[in-house]
Amino acid sequence: MNRLALVLFVVAACLGPVGAGAAGQSDAVDARRPNLIFLLVDDWGWTDAGCFGSDLYRTPNIDRLAAAGMRFTDGYAACTVCSPTRAAAMTGMYPARLHVTDFIPGNERPHAPLKIPDWTMRLEHRYVTLAEALKPAGYATAQVGKWHLAPRDPQQRQIEDRDYFPVRHGFDVQVAATCSPGTYFYPFAKRGYDTGLAEGSKPDDYLTDRLTDEAIKFIEANRRRPFFLYFPYFNVHTPIEGRPDYAERYRKLIQPGMRHTNPVYAAMVQSVDDSVGRLSDALDALGIAERTLIVLTGDNGGLDRDGDPTENMPLRDGKGSTYEGGVRVPTIVRWPGVTPPASVCHEPVITVDYYPTLLEIAGVEGDPRHNADVDGVSLVPLLKDPAASLARKAIFWHFPHYHNLGAAPYGAVRAGEWKLVEFYEDMRVELYNLREDVRERNDLAAKMPERAAELRRLLHQWREAVAAQMPGPNPNHDPEKDATANFRKPAAPH
Repeated sequence: MNRLALVLFVVAACLGPVGAGAAGQSDAVDARRPNLIFLLVDDWGWTDAGCFGSDLYRTPNIDRLAAAGMRFTDGYAACTVCSPTRAAAMTGMYPARLHVTDFIPGNERPHAPLKIPDWTMRLEHRYVTLAEALKPAGYATAQVGKWHLAPRDPQQRQIEDRDYFPVRHGFDVQVAATCSPGTYFYPFAKRGYDTGLAEGSKPDDYLTDRLTDEAIKFIEANRRRPFFLYFPYFNVHTPIEGRPDYAERYRKLIQPGMRHTNPVYAAMVQSVDDSVGRLSDALDALGIAERTLIVLTGDNGGLDRDGDPTENMPLRDGKGSTYEGGVRVPTIVRWPGVTPPASVCHEPVITVDYYPTLLEIAGVEGDPRHNADVDGVSLVPLLKDPAASLARKAIFWHFPHYHNLGAAPYGAVRAGEWKLVEFYEDMRVELYNLREDVRERNDLAAKMPERAAELRRLLHQWREAVAAQMPGPNPNHDPEKDATANFRKPAAPH
């Protein structure tokens, strides 16, 4: 990839004391560097915000963030499920390169036609995370919320290996860090999952509010030094549990014919919006909003099971799917003084791009050996000019697994307006023009064989370049037993 550019921002700020949990490098801190906040919403559907077209969910704070920054219509997650996208965000590398290609610990289909590869169920320490790249430049670093990159005991799936927790990957502070909240209500522990937030909480507290309390404490403690806050929300992942007062409010708002109709899920979305608002207010109160960049995006598409708990229309299907509803997510970036207010960018961007983007904005080169394998490209040209384009041919996906929400092993490539999907069970392909057919209703592979062949070659070349692991024939394949497996067939196009 191109070398990461160095950018320095001169900001009127003074050096101050090292904040709680900082790295103890106060004499090396450069307070001119911008603060970086990376917000990642779990299972966030493409239309799950007011500014992205929801007819029910009220998201005034997210809408204000978009009004002050840039909204990406073609923002993508690196995978149709959770852990691979998080690994991609932390490293700038495609899940296929990392071999972290399913959520940890994944699904099993023992009698399916294909046997999944021996994939990696952790974020290995040989990679340099965003936090590890930023710390030498004096950044205080914190992870608040869902980590989901640590291996789990195969007999007790909720028990995670702490050697792979955020504090072992460059973060000074970690809060929660489990893979699941179990419950969003006090004491935030259930079925063996424990966020560790019961102490200091009240019985009527909601988890997202408590996590935001901790995020604001970190910001306040490090207001005089550059900081990197990675805040991956548990919302809006199952269990579907929203604040009862919000849910009751939404029940009164639902009208016949609405696309979004689940009041409890709506309450969960609003809690994310509350958090975005509280973080923004804290930055304003501390006088550091103008030197703080915020990225807000999702880890995969919305959980759309026949329209519940959310509905991804006009996109086809949802989380765990091959199609756009599984990987296209709301994406907003606010970079004060750089992103044109209320701007909209239609260039495809994907999770791997945030690593080089944040390093460039921070003026940090990072580790040259790690950077040599970074797959993402910096979005800085787009953040300055939404009409710009990126110097790459395509973006890619590789999912050599089965998922109980519908996906069978597949690979995909998007090049410009064209998207090709290759299904590994029989190696058939589907071809769509997303500019004309975002719903993916009209498969053009048979009508445009040359275009399909061109994109297939591109996909195969990429798989070879990143050493992607492929599934193979399953010696235990049993069609009769597999037919009764507990998984959902992909939804037909709307």
